Amino acid sequence: MSTHAKRERQLLADVLEEAGPDAPTLCQGWTTRDLAAHVVVRERSADAAGLVIKPLASRLERTRAEYAARPYDELLQLIRTGPPKMSPFAWKQVDEAANTVEFFIHGEDVRRARPLGTPREVDPPLAEVLWRRLERAARMMGRRSPVGLVLRRPNGQTVVAHKGTPVVTVTGEPGELLLFVSGRQAAAKVELTGEEAAVARARDAALGLG
Repeated sequence: MSTHAKRERQLLADVLEEAGPDAPTLCQGWTTRDLAAHVVVRERSADAAGLVIKPLASRLERTRAEYAARPYDELLQLIRTGPPKMSPFAWKQVDEAANTVEFFIHGEDVRRARPLGTPREVDPPLAEVLWRRLERAARMMGRRSPVGLVLRRPNGQTVVAHKGTPVVTVTGEPGELLLFVSGRQAAAKVELTGEEAAVARARDAALGLG
């Protein structure tokens, strides 16, 4: 049975292939080749621990650069085929929990970096999955907000990403809210309400898991 993560994996590989190896992304300083190498290393190398253990970050970057030097088609094939059997990401439950949002966001990193890039349409089942992930991760992703941050769906559902005052409310579809709170505020199709100065601070905040 197909999962959202498997579908997002293939869609990410498709958009990376379409863009080619030298296209810009929303990940500062990274081309599509760099982003593809990041995805591969995250699933296939023990050095991926550098994503969460900062002292290992330089080692992770060296490994990512080594993968980025490989042929682009090889990187895309590694993404499509997924992690090796011994990787935790090979387990369906881990793949679904860890990769659905990761691949969705990185797909938009490629789409929205184009001069005329437009967001993809998100079907209702995926939107619900993204919202559930957002409910769990919002506080971690919004912890560095300098203002109170409330995320609201058009249907009125809300989640508090950061407690504080003044409060800024960010309204949008689940995928757009995820992009906003992951540090991609400028690319997210959302509406912000609150005091003008607070809204400006929310737009510039260093949000996300990094």
